[in-house]
Amino acid sequence: MQEHKYSIKQWAKDDRPREKLLLNGAENLSNSELLAILIHNGSKEKTAVDLAKEILKLGKDNLGELGKLSIKELMKIKGIGEAKAITIAAALELGRRRQAAVPLEKLAVSSSDDIAHFLQAKLKDYRHEVFAVLFLNRANKINHFEIISEGGITGTVADPRVILRKALEEDAVNIILCHNHPSGSLKPSRADEQLTAKIKEAARYLDITVLDHIIVSEDGYYSFADEGIL
Repeated sequence: MQEHKYSIKQWAKDDRPREKLLLNGAENLSNSELLAILIHNGSKEKTAVDLAKEILKLGKDNLGELGKLSIKELMKIKGIGEAKAITIAAALELGRRRQAAVPLEKLAVSSSDDIAHFLQAKLKDYRHEVFAVLFLNRANKINHFEIISEGGITGTVADPRVILRKALEEDAVNIILCHNHPSGSLKPSRADEQLTAKIKEAARYLDITVLDHIIVSEDGYYSFADEGIL
């Protein structure tokens, strides 16, 4: 098959993304060049780098926004089939997990700010509300993090019995409740306040303390403890 004029193979060796990474290190490549390595090859009309630039444009030239796109949304770009879209989604998920992968045995919670960044990294890419819990030992080090329930764009429901059963399984002495607000609003609803009070009261009978309930969005966080409503 005749090689089309858009082939990266025709570029100078120092300009090819893979060779450039080997020579200069991954940190010296642009986002489009790194994406081009992932998608491996281009189409008849465009190089892999050209396709990568289109992908970034679809994500508003922001990796955070790109990480929110579904496989089907990525496949809207001509030249991006299912295999390429899956590769991109997998790489972005690995990046998200790496960002959130603070060694749990070393992460001790001493303030809402300590934990807010951890939670934002864990929950920021969800387009719907999720309710999660951090289970802590006596030294306030994280034993376990788990998403308890997932809901719609405007809300989710968490069962106190599920949360407390899991707390006992994890030998948790303290817990921190958390959920995201995809809308960006950080103001807790009346339902948020009622659920927090219900879980706190039930946990008290098991000698488990609810230290905080934190709401996170891309713009920041809201701490029930900091605001004095816990």
